[in-house]
Formats: sequence, structure tokens, C-alpha cells
Amino acid sequence: MTVCLLMSGGADSIALCYWLRPSLALTVDYGQLAAKAEIAASRQVCGDLGVPHTVVKIDCSQIGAGCMITRPTSDIGLSPSLEWWPFRNQLLITFAASVCVAREMTEVIIGTVASDVVHADGRESFVKSVDSLVAMQEGAIRVSAPAIGMTSAELARTSRVPNSLLSWAHSCHRGNLACGRCRGCNKLLALFSELGFSCG
Repeated sequence: MTVCLLMSGGADSIALCYWLRPSLALTVDYGQLAAKAEIAASRQVCGDLGVPHTVVKIDCSQIGAGCMITRPTSDIGLSPSLEWWPFRNQLLITFAASVCVAREMTEVIIGTVASDVVHADGRESFVKSVDSLVAMQEGAIRVSAPAIGMTSAELARTSRVPNSLLSWAHSCHRGNLACGRCRGCNKLLALFSELGFSCG
């Protein structure tokens, strides 16, 4: 089985990369503000692990919303949080599945964890549905979220990812330098605190 990990450069995808050693790690620059830092973190970790890494750039900024693109979500009544980007996981999975078809790979792995249930596309029902949808198309690619029932700390401990790799994580939603205030930064700081280490 040859698998493609959607690699954001955040702590969860770094832990999955260390744990599962995918055939390929894919980072998508879809117009998010933190794309440069996400790519740099992913490239560093994959280089250290010897995991092939590639970047796909597809500008979706015209359809983005929230703090990841500096377009307010307040006008969109469906928005569950400030960093909401409509159908983001569905878009990224579609891009990754397309890469899998071109490279004759069999599975897309996403880094969804338990706290992602705040978004509809972070729930187990979504993963099951998108897996069925992608599998019925050419290539019969499967989609899985191995850590969906774990917290970020549980994933880090289960994977045994070393702190030296985890400290490369970039989780800020607002830019290439961590703002220290967004949900992504707060989640990363809470993870580091729970694991008992500091990256600086």
C-alpha cells in the first residue's frame, strides 16, 4: 500500500509523518496566509525523516474565509469559528487524491484529531463519507484519519515523535510568524505544555 499524507506542518501531521512514514507527504499551498511557513516546516521534517515531500500550489484564496485569508467570517452565518474555510478538507483531499491517481498511490491520510469536531469536516461521519466518495471514482483511492479518536497529546505520545521534530511545527492561522493568539497557536502551546517541553 502506498499512502500520501496531507502534511500541514502542524504538530498533528508531523506526529503522523513520524509514526506512519508515508510514501509521500503533500503540502498544499491553497492561498492560506501561513503557506510559506507550513511548507518550510513540512520540508524540514520530511527531510529529517527521509520521507519524500512535494508541494502543490492551487490558489483558492477567492473562495476562502476567516483568519487564514483575512476575510471576515462574520458575514457567513454558517461559520463555526474564526478560522473556518468553507469545504477546506474536502478541497485538500480532492487535490491529494488527484496526486495519488497520477502516482498510482492507494490512500490519502489526513491529520484530523478529536478536537477538530468543531468543524463538520473534522468529524468521523465526514471522513467516512469522503472516503466512500473518493473510493467510488477512478483509482479507488481510500481516505483515512488514523488519529481521529485521539487528542493531539495522545497522538504525540502514541507516535513517540521526538520533541526535536515536533518543535518545527507551525500551526498559526494568521501568518508565517506565529501570532500566539489564534486557535492554532493556542492549540500548539497547550500541546507543548501538556507534553512538558518548550520550543524556545
